[in-house]
Amino acid sequence: MTRSDQRTPTTERTPGVQRPGARLPLLDVLRGIAILGTLGTNVWLFTARGGEGVMLYETDMLSPLGAFLADPSAAGLAQGVFLLFTNGKFLSLLTLLFGVGLAIQFRSASRRGGRWPGPYTWRALFLFTEGLVHFTLVFAADVLMGYAVVSLVVAWLLVRSERVRGAVMWTALSVHLAFVALVTVGMLADTPPEDTGVPDDVVALYAEGGWLDQVAFRLDHAFLLRLEPIITFALLVFMFLLGVRLFRAGAFGADATGRRIRSRMLVWGIGVGVPLNVATSLAGPDLFLADRYVAAPIVALGYIGVVGWLLDRVSTTGPVVGAFASLGRMAMSGYVTQNLVCVLVCYGFGLGLAARFEAYGPWWVMGLWAAVSGLLLVWSTLWLRRFRAGPLEALQKAVLSRAPGHRRTPVA
Repeated sequence: MTRSDQRTPTTERTPGVQRPGARLPLLDVLRGIAILGTLGTNVWLFTARGGEGVMLYETDMLSPLGAFLADPSAAGLAQGVFLLFTNGKFLSLLTLLFGVGLAIQFRSASRRGGRWPGPYTWRALFLFTEGLVHFTLVFAADVLMGYAVVSLVVAWLLVRSERVRGAVMWTALSVHLAFVALVTVGMLADTPPEDTGVPDDVVALYAEGGWLDQVAFRLDHAFLLRLEPIITFALLVFMFLLGVRLFRAGAFGADATGRRIRSRMLVWGIGVGVPLNVATSLAGPDLFLADRYVAAPIVALGYIGVVGWLLDRVSTTGPVVGAFASLGRMAMSGYVTQNLVCVLVCYGFGLGLAARFEAYGPWWVMGLWAAVSGLLLVWSTLWLRRFRAGPLEALQKAVLSRAPGHRRTPVA
């Protein structure tokens, strides 16, 4: 990035936002929910035959209600409803919240009169490196690498005019929808290949293989395993910019403006998004892309509205809300930790429970999700009673404090 691209940002009025430096309780709670929600999708990868390797061979497994259509039983229904609630929604929510965090950092830089993107480039580089390590050593479906790349694009756009950002935002959405429509038409017109399942050697790799063997497998198939952030790049840009726009409109504030915007999000997300989501889910794997990358982001907006509606009616200082907020304050640590725990619990070099408990079907998978979720909520609450930030957040702060042009990291 050239020096001319680094500008001094101008302060923009953000309605419904608390005093500078203050945290917005709703954002922390939403981040905590988003972390547990992404686990609600990823846990099926950890527990599948072939582990995360199923991403190379199957899409039916993550097609909401696909399990029920194939097996109309109580177990199939439970798995289908669980995936219908989680699949793609919390990934979209997390993406939008990353955009909000970027807007908060830009606002802080503008109040200091700092250069932008300036030092943020180092923050994005740290995020990408962290994601690369996470992908290689822990989990193939990492989101951090994609977020790091998109954040640089959006950071550059934040010093452009609202007109330019709006043009990029709606163009990105149009490109994404056109891509999904084109691929979906192709899938509907084409005769699907015979499903041969996950190869036995991949099943054995995750049920019995060593950790280094799994690392080698990820590196050998890195392009295909990293395909999701590539094909959804336009969607990520749109969701980041939507997060920026909602934050600046005051959607997360505790005032009348915030409540009004969240009410609209609830109506559109639940009233329009849920019926569309159910329809795409029932249509089967041919509409997998439309289900995960079109319907799910709409429902995610409804989730923000629902959570906001609830927080408007309960105490934000209670233990339950406090636990979700604590996890949201150390979201990066929570995201990596939940994947690390699932790896050690499910794969063969750890406890190997995925193979041992396979006969229990979706019930044990949902039980695992509940157990890990509870662990994260308790851990984050206790951790923040003693420390000011999560372990990875503290590491990031320590590393970035040595970066050129560093200033105090703003509250996000």
